[in-house]
Amino acid sequence: MEIKIERAKTLKIKPDQNHLGFGQYFTDHMFIMDWDKDIGWHDARIVPYGPIAMDPATMVLHYAQETFEGLKAYRNPQGQILLFRPEMNARRMINSNKRICMAELPEEMFVEAVEALVKYEQDWIPTAPDTSLYIRPFMYASQPGVGVHPANSYRFIIILSPVGAYYPEGVNPVKIWVEDEYVRAVKGGTGFTKCGGNYAASIAAQVKAEQNGYTQVLWLDGVHRRYVEEVGTMNVMFLINDTVVTAALEGSVLPGVTRDSIIHILKDMGYKVEERDLSIDELMEAGRTGQLKEAWGTGTAAVISPIGELCYKGEKITIHDFKTGPLTQKLYDTLTGIQWGRLEDPYHWTKVIK
Repeated sequence: MEIKIERAKTLKIKPDQNHLGFGQYFTDHMFIMDWDKDIGWHDARIVPYGPIAMDPATMVLHYAQETFEGLKAYRNPQGQILLFRPEMNARRMINSNKRICMAELPEEMFVEAVEALVKYEQDWIPTAPDTSLYIRPFMYASQPGVGVHPANSYRFIIILSPVGAYYPEGVNPVKIWVEDEYVRAVKGGTGFTKCGGNYAASIAAQVKAEQNGYTQVLWLDGVHRRYVEEVGTMNVMFLINDTVVTAALEGSVLPGVTRDSIIHILKDMGYKVEERDLSIDELMEAGRTGQLKEAWGTGTAAVISPIGELCYKGEKITIHDFKTGPLTQKLYDTLTGIQWGRLEDPYHWTKVIK
């Protein structure tokens, strides 16, 4: 893939690596590539980071044909640049785009574009402990027009952001509000995709949770409002006795890259993992009786987020004395150790950018 490069005339002052937050700073350049029905993908380029000019009738603004991904780049102790399973993000975007009837970007082009931009902006990769370069690829319908149908043109963009911890709590337990009024997704819908509409629909419940003093929302299924699905922007897992339980991938749950990685690690540790329907009643009863030993969310942004409290219909369950459990900590240490190149990668998940 031929990629043209336009260098920014003025480069930004890089932020303090010890106070990055999440998604607050962006690098000097971004990647752009266009797709048109008659010629396919074309005009790949790295250009200065800046505003996107858009016709007021651009179809994404009216009919929400938009998908995105999230992954990270890391510096290992030897100074090499590592990506973590970028091919899985590429495949997930293909599946998201199929569902939204958007142009599909081939896996090899996705990975090549990510590598090219990260390599060009490598000076932005932070090296302070627990920091990384967040990579946000996204695609949207760029054709102007008013009418509900698939667009004839799309734009693929990648932006980069040096980041620290996703949650202010860091790798410390968070409080979770179990949502039984609003729903996130239903089977047959777009729950398995990474499209902006899923997240827009989640904001009302997130606001309600925050008003009640909770960091995130635990979503129940959209039909029965009974079975546990996801936590906010993450997949979720529960250690009940000696078994880890998580929702199955049946169309309403996002197939998380971190989720898949943690399941592999858990099985290699000897844990039994059940991907099945878990009712909120079963979960709360496990909490009451002490069978719920630990709980955590998994996702690219936060990696592993321990859960210390659940609130459902006014009843509160404290998990592991509101402390990070030993298994949760071990999973975090193992996965981040592989991602940052501090531990051996027996799965060949990391990819060195040369």
